[in-house]
Amino acid sequence: MTNSQKTATGAILLPVFIPTVIVTLFLIVGTLSNPELAGEVFQSALAWVTKTFGWFYMLATAIFLVFLVCIGFSRWGNIRLGPDHGDPEYSFPAWFAMLFSAGYGIALLFFGVAEPVLHFSQPPNATAETIGAAREAMQIAYFHWGLHIWGIYGLMGLVLAYFAFRHGLPLAVRSALYPLIGDRIYGPIGHIVDVFAILGTLFGLATTLGLSVTQINAGLHYLWEDIPINTTVQITAIGLITLAAIGSVVAGMDKGVKNLSILNMGLAVFIMVIVFFVGPSIHILDAFVQNTGSYLSNIVERTFNLQAYTQSDWIGNWTLFIFAWTIAWAPFVGLFIAKISRGRTIRQFIFGVLAVPTLFTFLWFAIFGDTALYLIMEQGKDVLIGEVQADHSVALFQFYDLLPWSTFLSVITVFLIITFFVTSSDSGSLVVDSLASGGALETPVWQRVFWASLEGIIAATLLLAGGLGALQTMSILAALPFAIIMLIAALGLWRALVIEGHRGAAVEAAATPGRAFSNEGSWRKRLSTLFKFPGEAKVTHFIKDVVEPAMEEVQKELAIHGWKANITREENGVTFQLERDEKLDFYYQVVATEHEIPEAHSENSKYDTHWQADVYIRNGALGYELYGCSQDEVIRDLIDQLEQYFNFVDAAPGQLPWNTVS
Repeated sequence: MTNSQKTATGAILLPVFIPTVIVTLFLIVGTLSNPELAGEVFQSALAWVTKTFGWFYMLATAIFLVFLVCIGFSRWGNIRLGPDHGDPEYSFPAWFAMLFSAGYGIALLFFGVAEPVLHFSQPPNATAETIGAAREAMQIAYFHWGLHIWGIYGLMGLVLAYFAFRHGLPLAVRSALYPLIGDRIYGPIGHIVDVFAILGTLFGLATTLGLSVTQINAGLHYLWEDIPINTTVQITAIGLITLAAIGSVVAGMDKGVKNLSILNMGLAVFIMVIVFFVGPSIHILDAFVQNTGSYLSNIVERTFNLQAYTQSDWIGNWTLFIFAWTIAWAPFVGLFIAKISRGRTIRQFIFGVLAVPTLFTFLWFAIFGDTALYLIMEQGKDVLIGEVQADHSVALFQFYDLLPWSTFLSVITVFLIITFFVTSSDSGSLVVDSLASGGALETPVWQRVFWASLEGIIAATLLLAGGLGALQTMSILAALPFAIIMLIAALGLWRALVIEGHRGAAVEAAATPGRAFSNEGSWRKRLSTLFKFPGEAKVTHFIKDVVEPAMEEVQKELAIHGWKANITREENGVTFQLERDEKLDFYYQVVATEHEIPEAHSENSKYDTHWQADVYIRNGALGYELYGCSQDEVIRDLIDQLEQYFNFVDAAPGQLPWNTVS
């Protein structure tokens, strides 16, 4: 099976699907049989891991962030995640809305008020409920939800997007290991990695869904006291959210997830604006600027601070817990970010993923967290401290109770929480479905419905049995091996980018304008093309009548030698693809593209643009066109490119860490 076939199929990959379902059932039954014991075992294991490997979590997180920033500023930042001539699939607002909704939009609603208030009342290095505690509380919140979180998500997303869209590997976590194990990613090792990623995603989503419906329940009870806080209401909420998620995954990425994500961002910004204007606006702006500056000036110290001399449990209960949880979620969020990032350059991807969500997060905490602290310190609303400590899920609604328009804000927030849950569930279902299908980008509807339904069933079942906390803790334990996988993936990405530079030099040497013309009389033909500016119809007919038959001739000749080549006809061009079992397919495309008339000829032309039959390989345009060539000349150019492909990929395999560059 070729790489292209592996990524195109929408069928369930049984070596991944069957073990995933079996392990899922085993964990559910085991947790249901004794949730208290399961919770104790997993909690003890988590405490041991964070205490023993806390240094590793912090160091790995720092490496992820520094690596991304260095890549973003390097010459490799101009490389596009896909063909060089491609464009981003989604506009920047839609892209940001989707990555934010899938990433941790719901976390901001849950922790935006709760975390600053909790750190203010119990700071690790300051006197409780003082100005120093307030400053430290906001610094901790910024650190926990700032650049480091998105560095983890961004690295995983970049690795997967690069290997999938630049080199044709499956959009699956297994592809991150290609530099290490090569084509064995399609065997048992790759299956195990994807099963592991699916389980982490599946139980992470299910437990978050189950635990967080308590916030919905709290909000509904706050608005309508007749609605009790109990499991019946929460199970009903899970059922309704699951149905909405099923509707979204059936609609697909463009109609479902994208539209819901844009709605989420619109509502979140709307709530932020209202709280900003009814709250202490000037104080919020002052705090935002000061906290951001303090964050940047202290980021290195906080990154490597493990409280080694105080031996406090705080670092394990907060910082390490959050970073470990993020690493455990990296396969899900990273793969989803990769899925929606095709066509962006590496620099756009990195700074879009790091800078924009981080600044939005800082502004969110300034508006909600600093306003909450202002109400406590300046207006004596310290009752909020006790309410938050008693129940984190009601923090946001108790905060609204101290502001004007509290009921209106609560109604919008409950709706926003629900839509965030739906977005997380449907995006998670799409990711799990893709992983269970070997990285397929398009899958049958029933598969997406199956995974979305399974998430809701797991959440509801474990909520009834009280086993959600145990499964959540188990999911976080998965962070340790995944951190190692991510470090290996970062090394593989660096090596691939080095090879990319060599490939670019080879392509540049091959991209000589006019190379397709024959030697005899070629100068007259080349000279005549300088004064020809054909329209779309002429170029389209040329591709159909000259280029396509030339490709068919080469296809027939290759078949005689036992090589299978496919020709794909598109609206504006034709593609020749040579399938190879062990290496990336050869890809040669001729496309009718529109260009501006050169300035030197613009006065003599009644049109502003003309059309060319441009030549592309997998990674982009070669810088010349074929219009005016004979069929033999097109064949010669195609064979020249095929020869370049074989020379680069096969000539010196010992010098390349892996052979996937065309």
